[in-house]
Amino acid sequence: MRAFACLLFIALSVTGCGRKGALIYPDMLVPAAPSNVSVQQSGHSMKLSFVIPSKDMAGQTITGLSGITVVRRDEPSGMGPVCNSCPSDFLPFRTINLDLLTPDILRYGNLLMLLDGNVQKGRAYTYRVSVVTRDGQQGTVSAPVAADMLASPLPAVLKVISQPTEIQLEFEGTPPAEGVIAGYNIYRTVKGETFPLLPLNREPLPGKSYMDAGLERGVTYSYGVRTVVRLPAGGRVEGDLSNEAEGRLKDDE
Repeated sequence: MRAFACLLFIALSVTGCGRKGALIYPDMLVPAAPSNVSVQQSGHSMKLSFVIPSKDMAGQTITGLSGITVVRRDEPSGMGPVCNSCPSDFLPFRTINLDLLTPDILRYGNLLMLLDGNVQKGRAYTYRVSVVTRDGQQGTVSAPVAADMLASPLPAVLKVISQPTEIQLEFEGTPPAEGVIAGYNIYRTVKGETFPLLPLNREPLPGKSYMDAGLERGVTYSYGVRTVVRLPAGGRVEGDLSNEAEGRLKDDE
């Protein structure tokens, strides 16, 4: 018995020799799931956004990501509790090449935003997202995010007033049939270019005016506003884009 204990001690000692850190299992070396995943109705589309991960499940920095996989579940609204962990309920929706983004996908650093226009009123849409490495390894799938497709709030009316050092925006939305106006999102682009998916403001503006400063002189800007409606259940819906209005810093008088 003593001999067996000695042999066991020697084996454990040899096994532990040279260890430089905690044991990392292979399934911890896959990329982590995208973070800050959210979806919100924007006009007649669903706007999906998420942050591309920079670490694997073990917390180590990852490089060499090639793409994003998005799966989607489409079902009638009001279906009640469903199995969000059942992969068979989700169908492939988009395979995104990070080196060749299409016009409906915009990237802001590690933040990726895309529009899903293949939606219908009265349906509920659930999304899950994961990354893919250049060697084809699939990352961890994100938790599901979902939103119902509703009637889009009517577009706000926008007016732009150019001034020597800033451009003033005045806008007003139509009260929605359901819910209340929570504020407004401001979108700006250079004239002739596509509007971004990311508004200028972090949170919906509660007022009906906005002063845009720090602009480049000699450049004509295009503006659009979307009304944000807070629903009785607590969610938010972004309305259709307002009329486009142009502004340009006035020459000093």
